[in-house]
Amino acid sequence: MVERFVKQTSFSSQEDFIKNFQIKVPDHFNFGYDVVDAWAAEQPDKKALLWTNDKGEHIQFTYADLKKYTDQTAAYFQTLGIGKGDKVMLILKRRYEFWFSIIALHKIGAIVIPATHLLTKRDIVYRCQAATIKMIVAAGEEVILRHVMDALPESPSVEKVVSVGPACPKGFDDFHEGLRSAPPFVRPAAANSNDDIMLMYFTSGTTGNPKMVAHDFTYPLGHIATGSFWHHLHADSLHLTIADTGWGKAVWGKLYGQMIAGANIFVYDHEKFTPADILQKIHDYHITSLCAPPTIYRFLIREDLTKYDLSSLEYCTTAGEALNYSVYETFKRITGLRLMEGFGQTETTLTLGTFPWMEPKPGSMGVPNPQYDIDLLTADGRSAEDGEQGQIVVRTDKGKPLGLFKEYYRDAALTHEAWHDGVYYTGDVAWRDEDGYYWFVGRADDVIKSSGYRIGPFEVESALMTHPAVVECAITGVPDEIRGQVVKATIVLAKDYRTKAGPDLVKELQDHVKRVTAPYKYPRVIEFVDELPKTISGKIRRVEIRDKDCR
Repeated sequence: MVERFVKQTSFSSQEDFIKNFQIKVPDHFNFGYDVVDAWAAEQPDKKALLWTNDKGEHIQFTYADLKKYTDQTAAYFQTLGIGKGDKVMLILKRRYEFWFSIIALHKIGAIVIPATHLLTKRDIVYRCQAATIKMIVAAGEEVILRHVMDALPESPSVEKVVSVGPACPKGFDDFHEGLRSAPPFVRPAAANSNDDIMLMYFTSGTTGNPKMVAHDFTYPLGHIATGSFWHHLHADSLHLTIADTGWGKAVWGKLYGQMIAGANIFVYDHEKFTPADILQKIHDYHITSLCAPPTIYRFLIREDLTKYDLSSLEYCTTAGEALNYSVYETFKRITGLRLMEGFGQTETTLTLGTFPWMEPKPGSMGVPNPQYDIDLLTADGRSAEDGEQGQIVVRTDKGKPLGLFKEYYRDAALTHEAWHDGVYYTGDVAWRDEDGYYWFVGRADDVIKSSGYRIGPFEVESALMTHPAVVECAITGVPDEIRGQVVKATIVLAKDYRTKAGPDLVKELQDHVKRVTAPYKYPRVIEFVDELPKTISGKIRRVEIRDKDCR
């Protein structure tokens, strides 16, 4: 399938990739028809989605199955009044009905809004009002259904609510009954054009309300580089990305690039993350490819890996935060596999990556994906030199790159603030080494300026995380009359160290940072807390810590 959309499918070097990687974009591209149904026509028995759960159930869906069920779902949604451009929110956790629904909505030409099951009534009301959501499809669990029902009186645009079970209380339509009674699906004459909005994510920032990131129908093609050349997938891959379907990482790793590459997508539907369970799944199902945030790998390497046969693993990738060198080295020593890092945002596909033909540098995000014209801009607007910090930007003066978002929906001012004069500003600061590898520093607003030095939070957090006392930490700057700002560490201690919180442990941690990284970066202020303030998506709200310190 990759051959259908790219002129060259294998590369020997980054130079070859830059020169020859080119995606062919069909007119009126629709992932449902041009990928899922195309596979079903060419190889109906090809494995598409292997769904398992923590109750011991498993179902292997072929492409013939996916065509059948997504057609039924599309026809059912049409009977509920859903058509082109209508907005539908999916709160489906890791239920296989998520794949039925999102692909079906693509076929109709509707706009999909994936959402996490952690949303409260207030969150749901905000999203329904901001996006004028017409229908909500939810997992039939008591807490989720209650929040949806509580939100409805303040969500006048919502006309239908659907439960996929097991519970389906009064007021909800029954998803599976709807599929059974759905009429034959008739493909719309013109489901979409390429620049229609296909997908929207409410992305939680560290300040303000979530932004509505809108992507057009070509967005899945932007993930060819993600699946084929970062995840390094092939037709026999069984790929697991650890992500809830409410987050953008799910379509990064559990849908678009993977199906275009022809991989079989492995889904583990579970309530509570347990490292041993993930390892057991790799062992039992012979998973060949894994993508997870560095935190997950940090938990995995703490297990007794000798209890599991991990020999099926061929390739492992990581993103979401920068990777600590110690985690990379430990994982490689135990498994023989390198962790290949990447970087991107909800607004983009993979923008920086460590590709198969490259030697990884642990902690580096890699090099630019040739889809994007990447630069680093200093505060005074210059292109940063090697070794100099700058904000990661995407230059768009020659055209919008495939995979870059369309707009912040219904917010022209916010769109212009981030994307103007032919430049999209990511808000992330990095530096580039002499080999062209990029290294994450932090969000632009989080960089600390102390005694003339610019200090990225990640540098100090990485150093602290190598101490056994530290479970989690957040680095911020606090005002200082002499230095401008000084580094503060807000730390959640490991259980065995909680009784030791005091001046001696503060000194021990400060000395540890001085040994691990440049001494001027050490935290002059340390506060021990029970938990860190976070957004609903798990991002640390450093702004909340800063605001508290400035009161």
